[in-house]
Amino acid sequence: MQQVETIHLYHTNDVHSHFDSWPQISRFLRSKRELHEAENKACFLFDIGDHVDRSHPFTEGTTGKGNVALLNRAGYDAVTIGNNEGITMSKKALTTLYESADFDVVLCNLEETDHSIPRWLAPYQIYETEQGVRVGVIGATAMYTEFYARLGWHIEEPRQALKKIATQIQHKTDVLICLSHMGVHEDRLLAEESTLFDVILGAHTHHLFTESEIVNETLLAATGKFAQYVGHVTICLDESKKVIGKRAEVIHVNEMERAEEDVDEVNELISTGNEAMEERVFYNAEQLKQQLFTESALSSFFGRAMVEYTNADCAMFNAGIFMGSLEEGWVTRRQLHSMLPHPINPCVITLEGRELLEIYNLAQNEDWPKLEIKGLGFRGTIMGKIIFERLYKNKQGELFAGNRQVVQGETYTLATLDMFTFGFFFPVLQQAEKEYYMPELIRDIAGWYGKQKALAKMNMSEHQNEY
Repeated sequence: MQQVETIHLYHTNDVHSHFDSWPQISRFLRSKRELHEAENKACFLFDIGDHVDRSHPFTEGTTGKGNVALLNRAGYDAVTIGNNEGITMSKKALTTLYESADFDVVLCNLEETDHSIPRWLAPYQIYETEQGVRVGVIGATAMYTEFYARLGWHIEEPRQALKKIATQIQHKTDVLICLSHMGVHEDRLLAEESTLFDVILGAHTHHLFTESEIVNETLLAATGKFAQYVGHVTICLDESKKVIGKRAEVIHVNEMERAEEDVDEVNELISTGNEAMEERVFYNAEQLKQQLFTESALSSFFGRAMVEYTNADCAMFNAGIFMGSLEEGWVTRRQLHSMLPHPINPCVITLEGRELLEIYNLAQNEDWPKLEIKGLGFRGTIMGKIIFERLYKNKQGELFAGNRQVVQGETYTLATLDMFTFGFFFPVLQQAEKEYYMPELIRDIAGWYGKQKALAKMNMSEHQNEY
């Protein structure tokens, strides 16, 4: 049969607020839509999640709504959310994130705790081209069950949710597209388990397909990370609206038109974010310097903050989280964000004495301080020294957590970073009993403690003046 319709899909994923190339990408996408519409061809723009990343001042300063404005300007039709939208933002922030969106938020596996559908999303959308082709779009995100529960959401297993919706709408669509922030392994499993999807646009694991991968006749496409590429999928249909061909490619940002004002536009985003975060948090009485390979005044400050906020017996973190020092004087939200840009939550873990000793010994690994870390919410470069607060050995080599000797059979609480609970460095932490603190990020803990110290000092001064 003769080809009668060509549908163009453009997609991005895991931008993570890397805006250096966004002006080119936005201009490229707008020009492609204009071109295809002039040719009377259907064109859709999708983002597959983690466009938001709170490590960037523009995102933090605008609570992610600046990202939505950028997507609006580029002309996106639909997005799904990634874990950076889903679990690094408070429930209120996520609920209001898309209030000004000119696009659809498509997500089938996130619900309120009473299993109702949040008002800001739809499990699927069906779009119709001028030629009458019905394009179904279903979205799903990775299942971080405990994190979503702590924030007041219910998350379902994504592959099962996708297959359920696909079965429900298959007869209402001619083309079915999945916006998947599940990761490449899950995408391949979905394609193996179901033949209903024509295209799966992937994300989450930052995988890049320079050409399409075909699994069980389903086309898989993905663009890597950090706005380095834009994906382009073409779908060809015959006069009976049956798919007769599909192919994928990626376009590197270096192939896109640049303009002199692009750098100014990117710098303006940073300035906008920084200006929004000039609110004073606390007065810092002395300089707290950053040190990567040893304990420091800054690490002591942060360690005490972790212990006092969580009421844990002891704390553990890596010196590489500090991206700068705290100067004497007023500390603003901008300075705290600059020093601790990571979307990392604190976590308290209950451990038996033998397990806590194992962690202490593992942390003495001499290779770790210079180890490069990527992902896990960490936005620094290298690990730095593993720092303990209130966990130490005495002259006799006995381990103490606060004032208690660490002995087998007793339990202790350790405040640490959520990135250490995934088992990559300390396997015992993955299965241990834990409590995540959400939506607080570690910079919020530092700000809280600084404010408490400043208030205590002020109260002490007032008390002394009475005498």
